[in-house]
Amino acid sequence: MFRSWQKEVPAEIEICPVQLPGRESRLREPRYDRLGPLINDLSSALLPLMDLPFVFFGHSMGSIVSFELAVKLRNEGKKGPLALLLSGRRAPHRPDPFPPLHALPEEEFKQELRRLNGTPEEVLNHPELMELLTPVLRADFAVCETYEHAPTEPLSIPVAAFGGHGDEEVATEDLEGWQRYSTGGFKVRMFEGDHFFLNGPSRSSLLSAVSEELMHHYRKSLSAQSQ
Repeated sequence: MFRSWQKEVPAEIEICPVQLPGRESRLREPRYDRLGPLINDLSSALLPLMDLPFVFFGHSMGSIVSFELAVKLRNEGKKGPLALLLSGRRAPHRPDPFPPLHALPEEEFKQELRRLNGTPEEVLNHPELMELLTPVLRADFAVCETYEHAPTEPLSIPVAAFGGHGDEEVATEDLEGWQRYSTGGFKVRMFEGDHFFLNGPSRSSLLSAVSEELMHHYRKSLSAQSQ
């Protein structure tokens, strides 16, 4: 999905999607089902590539990955992102009001996927595809549902939180909760759609907002380098 964004953002911006194990060309690699090992390995893998100014964008699970990776880089005195763009995820201190899904029986798990509206019906009704996809989804849910944020000092970088007006999983106040994790400025942007608003009619509006944020931080970094 994120690869297609490159065509719709300013030429000064390079979109660099991160492909985790268990997906696409990494389908047969062991999946992460806990956040700690994922953050440790991701930090080691990405650090050599962080020679230019960068911003983290994450949706849902990607939001907590982006946030915790930024915290880890800050705590270790390493170069971190200019800003965080966090989408479709409640702030770490906000309780999850829904029961965990990752260990549900097969049919119940499929019903929950259908309710969340993130998996196409043709995929849900395709046994071979579901056999490949289900372990990946269960692992992702396990990462999110077992996540416990250790209290830490807020980041000094700006944070922008994006959400869908119709998202039954993440309310506006859940997004507003991210404010406590930044002393560098904070905003919330809401779009039409549910939890997966970034794939729907609001895609163009979201990409415009993301581009606006990225260009703002890009220009600030250029200005800082020239001083």
